[in-house]
Amino acid sequence: MKATPNASGRRPPTAQAFVLEQLRQSIVAGDLLPGQALRQDALAERFGVSRVPLREALKTLEGEGQVVYEPHRGYKVARLSMDDLLEVYRIRELLEAEAARLAVERADDVVVDEMRQAAKEINTASDAGDLLTMTEANRRFHFIMVTAADMPRLERLIKSLWDATDTYRFVYYGTPENRAVVREEHEWMIEAFARRDAEQLIAMLDLHRKHAVASLRNFLEAG
Repeated sequence: MKATPNASGRRPPTAQAFVLEQLRQSIVAGDLLPGQALRQDALAERFGVSRVPLREALKTLEGEGQVVYEPHRGYKVARLSMDDLLEVYRIRELLEAEAARLAVERADDVVVDEMRQAAKEINTASDAGDLLTMTEANRRFHFIMVTAADMPRLERLIKSLWDATDTYRFVYYGTPENRAVVREEHEWMIEAFARRDAEQLIAMLDLHRKHAVASLRNFLEAG
């Protein structure tokens, strides 16, 4: 599989950023499977980089919990874990509630327009069954709200939590039923934001996560 630019069509500015993005996409899309060993020489050749930026990217992913390192064996893709998902989503619940309150207070109507446009991109990808594009567009949708809070440190914390769980979202989007739920819930979020109803927006974000956790619990327990 040949390395490709990101969804914007631009290659990230550094080799480390490029290979980090490629690894994330490969894990999210299932090209690299949970528990799979990561051979650094093969990955360096695949992405057209030296092993130095590759090692740095793997260390970043290890910090996010997406890969694990075993002495004398090297890196492998982390296995999906319900406990891990619940912990990340609980922290997100706390941080995203604060971001939502601030965003509703500080943002103008341009943010609502941007959310509607991102939702259209999500729905188009969903209808086409393009789960990777849907996952990327979904992140843009949610981070329009987070960025509107104008709290850069809070945004970075939330981003790190999202980075750690993109694989779970990709799994969740695997059924048309779940994708239909996502579509409906996004519309409710947009309307709550447009009314500047922070508590309703937070309630919808909580419900959004709750539905994902319930579906993923069934998936993980069945596996």
